[in-house]
Amino acid sequence: MPIGVPKVSFRISGEEDMVRIDTHNRLYRERSSFLGQHLDDEIANQLICITTHSNGENRSQDTHSYTNPPGGAVSAGISVYDITQSAVPDAHTIRVGLAASMGSSISTGGEITKRIALPHARVTIHQPASSFYEGQAGERPMEAEEILKPRDRTTKIYARKTGKPLWVVSEDMERDVFTSAREARVHGIIDPVVMDTYPPRPIVSSR
Repeated sequence: MPIGVPKVSFRISGEEDMVRIDTHNRLYRERSSFLGQHLDDEIANQLICITTHSNGENRSQDTHSYTNPPGGAVSAGISVYDITQSAVPDAHTIRVGLAASMGSSISTGGEITKRIALPHARVTIHQPASSFYEGQAGERPMEAEEILKPRDRTTKIYARKTGKPLWVVSEDMERDVFTSAREARVHGIIDPVVMDTYPPRPIVSSR
């Protein structure tokens, strides 16, 4: 039976009584955000608002962004990447599940050494896709140029954050690259992989 988003107790500053708020809003107050769906302009605007508000409210605590998106719009992804760069003091990005396409670009935007992945996380990188413009033939060259711009920006993001030459990243992104968390670390897309091996579960005697 669905229970909706769980709620927890929280005391708002200046108030005596506790209130119950959903866990997402509670964690937003701790500078933690979540991206677990296809990224569009609406979701991007929410993440931008959360980061902007957090920067104004508390400039001494790092932000934590948990990413598990199947991909999304290029313009929305780049806008979230840019706002992540403004997070103060630092932005932690944690890959959970699958970080694909623009989701991978966003999570790459965390502070170097603070881009984390859980052991079974998967990462996919490739060139961003665009639909062709259906206009007059004379307008096609301009459309082609506009299509190449986000590709160029995305390639430069990976090159800057991985430390690899631009031509190496460009070649890698010409095809879909599916990696495990450890393989993504080799690519320079992430830094540590937490819990590489889970601690053994205690053996409970049947006696």
